[in-house]
Amino acid sequence: MGEQVGIGRRAALQTMATDPLDVLVIGGGITGAGVALDAAARGYRVGLVERGDFASGTSSWSTKLVHGGIRYLPEFDIALVREALIERGRLLRNAPHLVQPLAFVLPLYDISRHPVGLPIAPPFGLGLGFILDAGLWVYDVLAGKENVGEHRRLSREQTIERAASLVPDGIKTGYIYYDARTDDTRLTMTVLRTAVAHGAQIANYVEATHFAHEGARITGVWVRDTLTPATDEWLIRARHIVNATGVWAEQTERLAGEAPGLHIAPSKGVHLVFERATLGIDEEAIVLPETEDGRIIFIVPWQSRALVGTTDTPVRDIERPVATDGDVNYLLHHLNRYLRRKVTRDNILTSFAGNRPLLRVRRGASKLARLSRSHEVVESDAGLISVSGGKMTTYRRMAEDVVDRIDRREKRALNHPTRRLTLRGSGGWAEARQVVRTRGRALGLDDDIIAHLGGAYGADALAVLALVEQDNSLAARLLPDLPYIRAEAIYVSREEMAYTLEDVLQRRTHIALEDRVRGTEIAAEVAHLIGPELGWDAQEEARQVERYLASARLHAGPFADRLPTLASGSELAI
Repeated sequence: MGEQVGIGRRAALQTMATDPLDVLVIGGGITGAGVALDAAARGYRVGLVERGDFASGTSSWSTKLVHGGIRYLPEFDIALVREALIERGRLLRNAPHLVQPLAFVLPLYDISRHPVGLPIAPPFGLGLGFILDAGLWVYDVLAGKENVGEHRRLSREQTIERAASLVPDGIKTGYIYYDARTDDTRLTMTVLRTAVAHGAQIANYVEATHFAHEGARITGVWVRDTLTPATDEWLIRARHIVNATGVWAEQTERLAGEAPGLHIAPSKGVHLVFERATLGIDEEAIVLPETEDGRIIFIVPWQSRALVGTTDTPVRDIERPVATDGDVNYLLHHLNRYLRRKVTRDNILTSFAGNRPLLRVRRGASKLARLSRSHEVVESDAGLISVSGGKMTTYRRMAEDVVDRIDRREKRALNHPTRRLTLRGSGGWAEARQVVRTRGRALGLDDDIIAHLGGAYGADALAVLALVEQDNSLAARLLPDLPYIRAEAIYVSREEMAYTLEDVLQRRTHIALEDRVRGTEIAAEVAHLIGPELGWDAQEEARQVERYLASARLHAGPFADRLPTLASGSELAI
C-alpha cells in the first residue's frame, strides 16, 4: 500500500495524540458527527475517531427520512414527536441542498382498523377518518413555526389519483401530509466536514482499544490504526470523552471498565430498493397504512429509486446486519396486498439492513417497560459520557444535550450555536445552484447529473465540476442509468477521506444500493481510477476489488447469487 494513503487521517491522528483535547468523541456516525460539530462550534478543541468508515453503521442504513415519526403519535410519545418535528425544520433550513420536503399520501381503506399503528379499533372502522384527521392536525400543531406544510384530507378520487399504483377497491378517503427526505451518509459526511471547518480533528479507521485512567477518572483513550498493517497504538488524552457508538455503546462502556448505564435493544430494519417505475412512484411517498402486526410501511422516492421499508426485528448479532428471505417475503407480502401490479423478487434491485439502537426504558428498579426511540445521555463515575437511542432526525438535539453536559462540567454558560448553523455546502446555495446548473450544462452534463451533484454536495459541487473542467473524461457516468460521474470518485478520495473502494461505492456514492449488481461490474474500473489518489499499486487495486466483492456479496443477502463469484478465501478477508 502506497505512502500517500491516509495522509489527512494520519495527520489528524498524530495531532490528536500530540496535543491533549478538550473533547474526544468515539464514533463517526451521525450522532458522533453532531457532537463533534456542536463542541467545536462552542470553541472546544475536539477530536473524533471511528473504527470503520464514517457512517458505516446505522447511519448508512436508514429509510433516508427526516421526519417527526407519525407512527409514534398513537403511542402518545408526544415529546419525541415534537422534538423530531422541530429538528426536521432546523435541518430543512440549515442544509437545504441535502434535506427537501416530501409529501406523503396516506390512503384509508374500508377494511382498515389500525392505520399507522392506532392501538384502538373503532367498531366497523367508524370514526377512523376523524381520528386520523385529528392526529395529523396534532402533527402539524406540534411542528409549530417549523411546519413543512399543513395536512389535508383527500377525496376517494383524489387519493386514487395521487396513489395510482395502489389497488383502488376499498379506498374510502385519504390524507396528504409532509415530512422530509435526505441522504443519510452525505448528511453525516457534511456534518463532519462542517466540524472540521470549525477546528475539529477527525480520523476514520481508528479503533479505541482501551482507556487510560488517572486514579478513578478516565483521561484518555488508546487507539490503533485499522487501515494499515502497523500495530502501533496512540494515546489520545482529553478532558471529556464521549461514547457515541450507537448500538455498540454498551460494549464501549464495558471497554472503559464501566457497568453499562445505557440499556440497548438493537432492532434490525430492512429495506428493499426498486426502480421507481416498477412501483409507479414519482415525487410523492406513499404510506401503506397497516400490516397484520400493526406496523406501517413506506414507499419513498429516493435518488433515482424507490425504497420500501421497514421491518423491526430484535437481533443479537449487531456486527453484520443483512436482509433474510423472511424479511424480503414480509415486505413483498405487504406490498402486494396494496399494489395493483404485483411485484416479485426479480423486481427488487437490492436490499439493505441496519440496526437501530432502541433503548430499554425501565420502570422501577428492574422491570422492563418498553422500547423507545428517545435518546439518553448518561455519565459514569469515571467521567465517560455516553449517548445512544434517538434517530437521525434528532441527531443535532442529541449532540446539544451531550455538549450541554460538558458545558455544565466546565461551568460555562450554555449556548446553542448549531440551532442556526448552516452546514457545509449550504451557505449561499440559493445563488450557487444556478452557477452549478450553468457550468454543468456548459460541460455537457445531463440534467439528472447536475441535479444529483447539487443535491449531494451543495455549493461544493463546483469543486467537482472543476475536476471535469480540468479533464473532460471525468464527466463520464460510472453507470449508464445512474447520475454518478468519474469526477466524484476522485473528489471523495481527495476531500472526503474515502480510503477504500467500499467507501466510494457504498457510502460516498450509493451505487451499491442503487445498482442491481451493487457496482461489482465497475469495481475494477473505479479502483484503477482512485488508485493513484490513494497510492495503490496494481496489487492493492486487485486486493481492494476482491474485498469489495466479498463485502457486496455479504450485504446482498438473498440476492448474492447475482454477484460475481469470489476467489478462494476472499470472504474471510473482510
